[in-house]
Amino acid sequence: MMQGRKIRQVFLKLLVAAVIMVGVVGLFRWGLLPLTQWALALDEATISTVRRVGILLSVVLAYWVYVRFYEKRAMPEMSPAPLAITAGALSGAAMIALASIPLFAFGVYEISAVRGLNAGLLGVAGVILVAATMEELVFRGLIFQALERAWGTVPALWLQSLLFSVLHIANLDSNMGTPELVMTVISGTLIGAFWTVLFVKTRNLWVVAANHAAWNFAVVLTGLPLSGLDDWRALAPLESQYHGPNWLSGGLVGPEDSIVTVLMVAAALALLLLWARRDKRFLAAQVA
Repeated sequence: MMQGRKIRQVFLKLLVAAVIMVGVVGLFRWGLLPLTQWALALDEATISTVRRVGILLSVVLAYWVYVRFYEKRAMPEMSPAPLAITAGALSGAAMIALASIPLFAFGVYEISAVRGLNAGLLGVAGVILVAATMEELVFRGLIFQALERAWGTVPALWLQSLLFSVLHIANLDSNMGTPELVMTVISGTLIGAFWTVLFVKTRNLWVVAANHAAWNFAVVLTGLPLSGLDDWRALAPLESQYHGPNWLSGGLVGPEDSIVTVLMVAAALALLLLWARRDKRFLAAQVA
């Protein structure tokens, strides 16, 4: 009886949040944006920038509306923390470098050309920043916190991380084999759990979004696929190829599915879990 009530409460929270988020983003995307474009006659490059910034601001606004008027609580997880955000971004990029450098050194990854920096990378960085921030607001801000209040930090951590991983399978090649699919679910769950525990430790969504965005952009800079997407490889400063078995290189998915990255993330996750537990960051379920 109690569990059923908790499930209904969580479902209702997420449904309300989804309606608010879709409504606010839709109001901007199909209302304010076309009106702005018509009124100011903006060129395609400018309207693309306005679109990305507007969607990001719309999602943040929707999150604020949901927390302020539905949950009726303060929003400390959105507080500015410049030093922590910078540290989060640097550590995200450093983790990909730490996993990728030995793979380049031993020939699993090979640089076939050096293109240099491309102006189009700024647009890619913008898309990645918006996407990473939106994912953190949804997965760590909404889903994880709703689950955490219902069942406590640890069950919420793993349930939300598995959901995060499974939903990212949509990025992948439909012809991917079972072993590669299993590796993707494992790596995605561990990466999602790492970002969730980083949130548990900092209780700041900006820090996690910075780590997430820097991680993704660092993958793009290597010239390798990002979570099964290779759309941006042509803009990367390096043209890179991968060799060897998929479990080592990550194959079509990229460095995130390499066993080197999986082991590195697992080790970082274990250390972060111990740190968060020592600092008593884990919460018990709230009484319904």
